[in-house]
Amino acid sequence: MTTIVDVARVAGVSISTVSRVLNGKSNVDPVLATRVTRAAKQLNYSPNRVARSLRLRHNRVWALVISDIRTGPFFADLVRGVEDGAHESEYSMFLCNADEDPAKEAGYLQLAVAENVAGVILTPSGAATDLQPLLDAGIHVVLVDRKLPGTQADTVVADNIAGATQAVEHLLANGYRRIACISGPLTTTTGSERLLGYRMALERAGLPVEDVLIRVADFREEGGRQAIHDLLAQDTPPEAVFITNNRMTAGALEAIYGAELAVPDEIAVVGYDEISWATLLRTALTTVSQPAYDLGHESARLLLSRLDGYSGSARTVVLPTSLNVRASSAPGSAALHAARTE
Repeated sequence: MTTIVDVARVAGVSISTVSRVLNGKSNVDPVLATRVTRAAKQLNYSPNRVARSLRLRHNRVWALVISDIRTGPFFADLVRGVEDGAHESEYSMFLCNADEDPAKEAGYLQLAVAENVAGVILTPSGAATDLQPLLDAGIHVVLVDRKLPGTQADTVVADNIAGATQAVEHLLANGYRRIACISGPLTTTTGSERLLGYRMALERAGLPVEDVLIRVADFREEGGRQAIHDLLAQDTPPEAVFITNNRMTAGALEAIYGAELAVPDEIAVVGYDEISWATLLRTALTTVSQPAYDLGHESARLLLSRLDGYSGSARTVVLPTSLNVRASSAPGSAALHAARTE
């Protein structure tokens, strides 16, 4: 059976362009529209008119596109928040995992247009994320977890800067001075803002921000492992490390324990994102906790308000984080040494 994907391939256009032409939208270049209609005729494409009319009038489906489902409990809780919000208002939802791949993300956004969903909730993969196909199709979109600078879209995020600042100030209060940071990609606001919070905490304490103590990784385990290997190989390794997501924290801890270092006596650790195994480690892990469920539920609320007719300017909701203090960041021998040398 010929599909809309086949028509897009033969016409040499995107799925969203085919959808706009077949749905009678006027905001399509006439040359492209002609290519689409010719391709549809050539392939004898005949959409299911009953299903199409039902979608156009009664679509009760959202698309949720997240950056990386393997992040673990954070995105699991966020997804549940969105799902509960959709279910409460009698909407259904389908989930897409972009895997931090802009091309894969773009494909899912085109799919959302082709399926004429009522709305999209999206964790953008980076600054290059293109919302235009959704906007051209008149589909409401809400960004969650990450901002998209320069885009006028409703956005729900955690206070990344405050969460990172609090984590580093906690380490400073416990006597640590040579504190490293393992950041995620700076093309994402979660990566750049958490690194900014780290810098701000050091500057407020009157301490220099040393580039040799900063590593930018990929939000994944291998990135955390490699970053710790690099930091520990320095002539003067860090006394403590702040790691900006849970997957990199897992990789970093594996490398720390592999090097037979004691936490926190030889290196203190604070991670980002609360995780179920934080209290099960040989030294319980201090973490910055995000309100993941609330992020999802609030993004659903903003989308529903748009579907109910709200047409005002874009809104940004910033939810607070909290610090769960445990043994991994307690004053250890490294902190005591730093205090003696001040």
